Amino acid sequence: MLDLIDDQSPLRGAVPVAPEWTDPSRYWSRLSAATGHLAAPVAVIDREALRHNAMDLLVRAGGLPIRVASKSVRVRAVLDAVLALPGFRGILAFTLEEALWLADTHDDIVLGYPTVDRAALERLCDDDEAARRITLMVDDVAHLDLIDSVVGPVGRPELRVAIDVDASWRSSLLGHIGVRRSALFTPGEVAAFARKVVARPGFRLVGLQMYDAQIAGQGDDAGSDAPLIRAVQARSRAELRERRAAIVGDVGAITPLEFLNGGGTGSLEFTASDESLTEASAGSGLLGGHLFDGYRSFQPAPASAFAFDVVRRPAADIVTVLGGGWIASGPAVASRQPKPVWPEGLRTLSREAAGEVQTPLQGAAATHLGIGDRVWFRHAKSGEPAERIATYHLVSGDEVVDELPTYRGEGKAFL
Repeated sequence: MLDLIDDQSPLRGAVPVAPEWTDPSRYWSRLSAATGHLAAPVAVIDREALRHNAMDLLVRAGGLPIRVASKSVRVRAVLDAVLALPGFRGILAFTLEEALWLADTHDDIVLGYPTVDRAALERLCDDDEAARRITLMVDDVAHLDLIDSVVGPVGRPELRVAIDVDASWRSSLLGHIGVRRSALFTPGEVAAFARKVVARPGFRLVGLQMYDAQIAGQGDDAGSDAPLIRAVQARSRAELRERRAAIVGDVGAITPLEFLNGGGTGSLEFTASDESLTEASAGSGLLGGHLFDGYRSFQPAPASAFAFDVVRRPAADIVTVLGGGWIASGPAVASRQPKPVWPEGLRTLSREAAGEVQTPLQGAAATHLGIGDRVWFRHAKSGEPAERIATYHLVSGDEVVDELPTYRGEGKAFL
């Protein structure tokens, strides 16, 4: 069992030691030594780095409970270990099929996105315990209609639902800033929809969700655009704080709510400061994808990584590894590529990038790499690598101490 309770705290009065991952030569060399007997591709989670990230999220949340976003983990052992820590509470799932699977062992699951999976809805409506443990996400009367078309309100348990509200910023100059999620934006729109939900038999409105992607998912300390990004985020935070308070007040006057969810790994400080919210969401910060390298307020440890072996040397300063094309979702830009991190000084080629079967890497370090040598990468995101591998090897200190099956390793592929 993966245990994140800190049983290795330094003695009182000891001189603090810098985390090992701040010294790449120590960190990556240790992971190489611990996993050298394993065939590539090899994926690892470092126990101490994961513990550090979990504790750092709790500090940044300032006492606000954190709901763990499962899409950014996709390893049940990690979910279980994190949720055993005081301060983490509940799961934010990404499909109903996944939520039903997790509901066998967890009793507080919010589905972060609307579902139209009729077969999964039938299963939910036929399982009183799952219906008590799972909250569906809605933002359109059509969602309610579809659920009723699967199983009418008389033939099912009362279903828990939450309303997803657009937390983007609508700038008069820049237009829509944020992701395209719910069409519900103004307090009046949300209240009007809440009344319709409350009036529908077979549904119980229990919560609200507002994810501020333009704050949580956008680094503010990288590139020439950083000053503009910081200015936009400041305006967005001010607008969102005021609008969210109005929405919570209006909906709370219609029906009592159990939870008011907001934020993500990149906006925990702002989320914690918003008195309208009762919980935050976070997940990506646990494993520390490299997209978080461009934030001023925090720097997660690279708790997860994967390695490929050199199989070719097409030029004196170029080596080719077998595999590597584990591209992250989002816009097709360089930041979505896996990042070669050890040996230092390697980069992908602009005309090939990370390939499905092979990835050429160029740089001074390539001159010292031979056939069979290993190169470490970090993924842009955190959960997506789990769709490529069956297990993570859990490293603690100088050795592999466990194997943690991913969703895929457990025979599950939800999305």
